[in-house]
Amino acid sequence: MEKLAQEIRISVRGLERGMYVSRLDRPWLDTPFPLEGVGLKTEEDIEKLQRICSYVYIDTQRGVGPDLRFLEFSDDPLVRSAKGQEELDALRKTNWEVTTDLESEVKQAKEAHRSLQAGIAEVMGDLKEGRHLDLQKLKDGVEAMVDSIVRNPSAFTWLMEIKRRDDYHYQHALSCSIWAAAFGRHLGLEQQDLRNLALGGLLCDVGKTQMPIELLAKPTALTDSEAGLVRQHVEHSLRIVGKTKGLPVNIIEMVASHHERHNGSGYPLGLKGLEIPIYGRIMGLVDSYDAMTCARPYAASRSPHKAVAELYERRGSLFQPELVEQFIQTCGIYPTGTLVELSSGEVGVVTAVHSLKRLRPTIMLLLDENKKPLAEFNMIDLTVSEVDKQGEPLTVKSGLPSGAYGIDTHDLFLD
Repeated sequence: MEKLAQEIRISVRGLERGMYVSRLDRPWLDTPFPLEGVGLKTEEDIEKLQRICSYVYIDTQRGVGPDLRFLEFSDDPLVRSAKGQEELDALRKTNWEVTTDLESEVKQAKEAHRSLQAGIAEVMGDLKEGRHLDLQKLKDGVEAMVDSIVRNPSAFTWLMEIKRRDDYHYQHALSCSIWAAAFGRHLGLEQQDLRNLALGGLLCDVGKTQMPIELLAKPTALTDSEAGLVRQHVEHSLRIVGKTKGLPVNIIEMVASHHERHNGSGYPLGLKGLEIPIYGRIMGLVDSYDAMTCARPYAASRSPHKAVAELYERRGSLFQPELVEQFIQTCGIYPTGTLVELSSGEVGVVTAVHSLKRLRPTIMLLLDENKKPLAEFNMIDLTVSEVDKQGEPLTVKSGLPSGAYGIDTHDLFLD
């Protein structure tokens, strides 16, 4: 059975009066405490635990929550099993196959997307009004989304791209959830792990509901002091999820560590490399990719192709190299939603990528070789169509910037 999120592991250096200690790093019989669980009422209680333990587990449902600086992440084999590629190989439990075509899956994905949108809107509204996080409002939508992504991950990523005009913070949470589940599918995680990743993606920034809207919507770059305030959203998020019953502990780790970076330059704890839990590393990569491809209040969006290139440039510094390479296999060199020009001169938008042939995606053709709009948008799968009308090899010539030739990919819907 999974541990619930209200039980959080911390260093004994972070113990405070008012906390409730539910477990130790040793048997209770080896301690002077008579019961399996103790509320810390005095400094003497704290000092006793600090003398005999290195870390303990506190229950945030029954006492004060922790300071982020003293969090200690689990030694679960899933997280600490090996280094680099060996660790990723150890994660793989399943080899998922695509079982539906894009057109039929989009119809099912739309319904799941609507359910998830409604759940997110309701939860964010609750948090802004000071009410508790109600997980049930998200779970049905998350399960339907993960089921769709397992069948065919292209459908949900396509829907995500064409709906990016909505509120940034709301869409960012949804997009991170989708990418986290799709990435986990590629890594071979089992379905329950995919649901945890998806739910964690939705919850990583819930603390921003406690921050002034004018700060989050500021149209210019943040000052150092403002950036410091925004960074506090991790603490706010942890406080919210720490009080939420029924969350697996790896989701709490994901919320706490998704802004940590491979070289130790992240926050709030400055963790490095494999010190960062695997869910946090996955989410950090996904969060950065989606932020780069979204139009934010203070920054223009990059094309998906450029965002992938930037992640690749930062492998080994901000992000674990093996994870970056696997993520590029997930989304492709030309990710879903990328405008591309073909060697024939035709222009289209990528609607699906193929894990084994990442340079040969499926493309919806929008413009002919003379850059004139087509009367009907045609789908072409470059894994099947290898030559153009003249019998010449057909390839992707280049990725195009967003808005090239006046094309707005957000206006493209599959009906």
